[in-house]
Amino acid sequence: MARDNVIVGLDLGTSKVIVTVAEVDEYGQINLVGMGETASTGLRKGIIVDIDRTVRDIRAAVEKAERMSGVGISGVCVGIGGQHIQSLHSRGVVAVANAQKEISVEDVQRVLQASKVITLPSDRRIIHCLPRQYIVDGNDGIVDPVGMSGERLEVETGIVTGLATSIQNTLKSVELAGLEVVQLVLNPLASAYAVLQPAEKELGCVVIDIGGGTTEIAIFDAGSLWWASILPVGGHHITSDLAVGLRAPIEIAERIKIEHGCVLPDLLPDNEYVSVSGVGSQEEQQVSKKFIGSIIEPRVQEILALVRERIKSSGYQGMLPGGVIITGGVAGLSGLKQLASQELDLPVRIGQPQGVGGLSDMTKDTSYATAVGLIIYGAQQLSHQEAAASREPLLGGIWLKISDWFKEIFGF
Repeated sequence: MARDNVIVGLDLGTSKVIVTVAEVDEYGQINLVGMGETASTGLRKGIIVDIDRTVRDIRAAVEKAERMSGVGISGVCVGIGGQHIQSLHSRGVVAVANAQKEISVEDVQRVLQASKVITLPSDRRIIHCLPRQYIVDGNDGIVDPVGMSGERLEVETGIVTGLATSIQNTLKSVELAGLEVVQLVLNPLASAYAVLQPAEKELGCVVIDIGGGTTEIAIFDAGSLWWASILPVGGHHITSDLAVGLRAPIEIAERIKIEHGCVLPDLLPDNEYVSVSGVGSQEEQQVSKKFIGSIIEPRVQEILALVRERIKSSGYQGMLPGGVIITGGVAGLSGLKQLASQELDLPVRIGQPQGVGGLSDMTKDTSYATAVGLIIYGAQQLSHQEAAASREPLLGGIWLKISDWFKEIFGF
């Protein structure tokens, strides 16, 4: 990146490619200074299907972000999604190597590496290795064991994996656009950084990011990611249903969805109408908003039913008192909060991006959750590295090892 305190996020979505540029001030405040977006033409259901188009889209979004921010962009935090994403639980155990039995950074690195020694198909790669808790001599619930005394160190981790080919296509597209991949971040993890409150993560909650081509689900418990999954269905399916039901072009159906979409038609009056241009016709037809809602409702119910079944299959046994936080482009549909609460039988709120200043008004839309979350995620990693570097005069080269430790923790 052009300056050490600049973080750039790259959200490769099915609907649009978004680049966010932020500066981190001396107090750790994240200020958005630029953003660029363009329609996405090279992805389907969160997967890159045309590298050339994706490269062009990335370059176009980067150019807009550079023009607005005045910052030359070279390195980016890149989000990754798609139904190929899988998560699993792992555990690592090591003996404390120090003769005084004091747990060191090296011990933490070794136990994290031990948790990554798992049997994976040859076509899959690890994206994140996220510790949920450390256990020292049988005492669990430990967040940071460095400096503690003990003989046996264990860790419980969440491992996120993806198809090697999909990961490689993402990396290749970014590199062909002339950029360096600084971090590769799971999309729903990034969204959570933008929309979750700390209490929700501690209590247990679900983040549901409904985008154009995918619905991303992530369960958080005890402050960390517990499980994640991605469904190949999203807002584009709603748009397609409207196009068929209204016999209108896709672009008209998309506009109708955004401007007049409601998932609870019973709440709408019978006498409100919308003008809709039909396919191949210059004449406009008057369509009731209630009829539009009756087309949208079944598809949203289907998406929520799939989410409910996927959560059940995760094996999570908690109560999820933090509830459900819905974000993404589809979260803007009227009535979604009420319908989701009925279908999922949990308290629901709509999650808007937060935690950034500057041009943050531009990103209050829920469709920017991942893009904002990427810069928050990247800023936290920058903070960890700077904190480690500040200890160099006292600890010599050990800060480099501490920096590596944070890389292990946050999976980049």
